[in-house]
Formats: sequence, C-alpha cells, structure tokens
Amino acid sequence: MRPRSPGLAAGAARTAGLPAEDVTTLRRSALVEDLGHLGVSNAIWDKRGPLSVPEVERVRLHAYLTERMLSFSPALAPLGALAAVHHERLDGYPRGLSGEAISPAGRVLAAADVYQALIESRPHRPARSAEAAASELRGEVAARRLDGDAVDAVLRAAGHRVRRRKEWPSGLTGREVEVLRLVARGLSNKEIAGALHISAKTAGTHVEHIYAKIAVSNRAQASLFAMRHGLMTDVAPDPRPAASPRRSGERPM
Repeated sequence: MRPRSPGLAAGAARTAGLPAEDVTTLRRSALVEDLGHLGVSNAIWDKRGPLSVPEVERVRLHAYLTERMLSFSPALAPLGALAAVHHERLDGYPRGLSGEAISPAGRVLAAADVYQALIESRPHRPARSAEAAASELRGEVAARRLDGDAVDAVLRAAGHRVRRRKEWPSGLTGREVEVLRLVARGLSNKEIAGALHISAKTAGTHVEHIYAKIAVSNRAQASLFAMRHGLMTDVAPDPRPAASPRRSGERPM
C-alpha cells in the first residue's frame, strides 16, 4: 500500500466547512482507504506498462474490498463506507454513483486522493509537481469528474492559492448558476440532469430554488434575469456529458 496523507483530507474537510464529526471520520477513512490493495496482486500495482482489461477490473475492486474488510466491525464499518467512494467521480466512474449520490465528505476524500496520488511516484509514471497536480485537479473539475468546491478545499489545504469564488446575484450558488445557464439555453430538466450528472428530481429542485431566489415564475423570465446580470457571458457548461478519458490500460491516477 502506498503511504496516505490523512492530514490533507482532514484539512480540506475543515476548509470546506464540514462538521467536526465528518472531519474526524474522513481523516480516519483516509488512513484505511487502501486496505483493499491487499486483495490485488503486487504484479499489477508494480506493472510499468498499461494494464489489461482484467487487471483494470481487479484494480477497481480495491475500494470495494476495503469496504468489505471493515464492514465486519461495527466501529470500522462507517470508515469503510466512506473509504469505498474515494475513487468515485461525478460522471459515474467507476460504479455508477454520480452527483448527489456522493456525499460532500466523499467528494473531498476523492479530490484529496487524486492530489496525493499525483504527487507520488508510480511504477508507470514519475511524481507530478505540486503545481502540475493542482492543474490536473482543475482539469478534472472542468470535465465534471471532481467537485469544484472539494478541489478548492484540497488545494487550499495543500498550500495553493485559490481564487475566491465569485459572488452571484440574489444569493445564487455556483451550481444554481450552472443550472440557470442551462435553463436559459433551453434545456429541459431531464437534459439539465444529464449535463450535470444529477437526477431529474434534483434538477427540478434546483430550478424551483432558482425561481424563488430571483423572483420569477417561468423560464423566459429566468433567461431574461440571466442575461441582465451577465451570467451568460462567462464560460457556460457544455450540455453534453463529458466523456471519461480513461482507456482500458489506464489506472485510477
């Protein structure tokens, strides 16, 4: 197993404003998240070239194996449940979880795991510099695989300078602005859900909250609000789900 950095995950959790109990659980989960490595042959972990499809599938199992190992202890089971999502991405990789199905603590743990992995050397690649790792994390946010707030928290905890998030009109959150932009572009709730990897019900809830915050009652009025406040001049998200760049021989970071 590679060494972990529970301090990074815990620091990011505090920066993200998670409850103290979640910070403690996340720190402990970071310590044990790779116990499942024991269920995967060292020949796979130490391989210098691309992994075969069966090898990739075995690697994907290690998070599940961690959860199973810890599930037999009532005291450790909650750690295993959180540790099991440390490779989950917002686009559904690798187990189909996406969007709201991944908790805030899980999103922070995933971002911390990616950063930590990137700055460590691997048999198939050298360690990245801290700046290169930060750049890759921002790329994962742009591709909607990692949560932007979680990545910002991890980068701050790792000592990077992170730009203050823009304050949006009428108390809108960054995610609500994303939804509003898609509303203004004519997407239905179902299409918005597909673009942002959330459920249609969650998309509808976001739309309702937006209408209440900006005091409108229909999409035409919402679109007008977005244009009047310059919300369409920023880079808008592509409504098509981003394709994962992972190929059959690639490993999770």
